[in-house]
Parts: sequence; C-alpha cells; structure tokens
Amino acid sequence: MKDFFYAIEDLFVDVLFAPFDALRALELESWFAANIVSWLFIIVGFLAMLYWMKQLKTSDDNNEEDKSISAHSYL
Repeated sequence: MKDFFYAIEDLFVDVLFAPFDALRALELESWFAANIVSWLFIIVGFLAMLYWMKQLKTSDDNNEEDKSISAHSYL
C-alpha cells in the first residue's frame, strides 16, 4: 500500500506539477512571462465583463427590464 501512495506522489510531483516548476524557474528571467496565465485570465475576464455590459445595455435600450417596485419577490 505504501508503494501506491509513493506512486501518487511521483505522479503529482514529477509529472503534473512540472509546468508550475517551469513557470517558477521562468520567473527569475521574466516576471511578465511567468505570470502569462494570470494575464490571460485577466484579459478573458475583462472581455467577458465588456460583453456582459453590452448585453445589459441592449436589454436596457429595449425596455425589457421590469422596473416596478414589486418586480422581485424579495422586495
């Protein structure tokens, strides 16, 4: 059973975490390149927010929202 857990350890440490080790080594050369994944997430999130705001503006222009006081049950 001990070998089973050592195999799991080897899988994670030597195989699955290898890209993170490469990013850690890259950070010494270029901080921006090491954080490329974070930059991509920020860009995707910003584009999603812009798309969401555009859709909200479109529905607001079409008067699709019920703005009456009793529109929501929790009010």
